[in-house]
Amino acid sequence: MANPIQPNVKLVNTPEYREGYANSVQVRVSVWDFFLVFGTMQQQTETQVEVQNFQGIYLSPQQAKALMAILQQNITNYEGAFGEIKLDPRSTPGPVH
Repeated sequence: MANPIQPNVKLVNTPEYREGYANSVQVRVSVWDFFLVFGTMQQQTETQVEVQNFQGIYLSPQQAKALMAILQQNITNYEGAFGEIKLDPRSTPGPVH
């Protein structure tokens, strides 16, 4: 069986394209899609944290699984080069709806 010809992919940023930094990602799941909400989290007081959400992205289940695979591959490569990524034991997973 011959390998199919791979198309050339051209990446184009729309005028609305923005880059940002997120240290908070919330995941909401439904039967039809995954909804990722990105934000920045700041400690306001010793007992209060504020998360300012700035972008929500819907993904199909297939795209969510593909994202998981590519993130896992890149995390494995990163840890191979720089060592294990340690998670803060005080942090708990964000809300999943």
